[in-house]
Amino acid sequence: MIHEVIMAGFGGQGVMLIGQLMTYGGMLANKHVSWIPSYGPEMRGGTANCSVIVSDEEIGSPLVTEPTAVVAMNIPSLDKFEPTLVPGGIVIINSSLIERKANRDDIVAFYVPANEIADGLGNVKVANMVLLGALLAATGAVESEYVLNAFEKMFAKRPELLEVNRAALAAGAKQVIKQ
Repeated sequence: MIHEVIMAGFGGQGVMLIGQLMTYGGMLANKHVSWIPSYGPEMRGGTANCSVIVSDEEIGSPLVTEPTAVVAMNIPSLDKFEPTLVPGGIVIINSSLIERKANRDDIVAFYVPANEIADGLGNVKVANMVLLGALLAATGAVESEYVLNAFEKMFAKRPELLEVNRAALAAGAKQVIKQ
């Protein structure tokens, strides 16, 4: 199975981090992976997206032009990448910042109030992890335990961050399960 994902939002929302975590988690799960970042001209507040591929087989090209899934953290990201989804593809929409519904009826949309959930967990910075948890639950691309192992390795000097991020992944997955 191959999962071609685009994760997009404003700079500073943690889009690149969740892309890296999914990729690293895929590596730990012995899958073939690729990750390509793309930044707008600004740093914080500018556009940022990354392409992630997780596959059971070798990856021919790391470019994602027709994603099987999109994570949209803001409205410009949804506007830009929803049209590129393959029919039957999955879109994870941060309904905290995006008030509209998906425009297409040939895709599966999950509406996740990531900012509110993160705030409820006591750390607004984990909204990205809430959306990653939703993506993992919706696609099955990588098991969350592999992503948490990747998180532990990447943030070895900040072990106090593990539990809130574990809770964020679980909360995001719960949003998909109940929809």
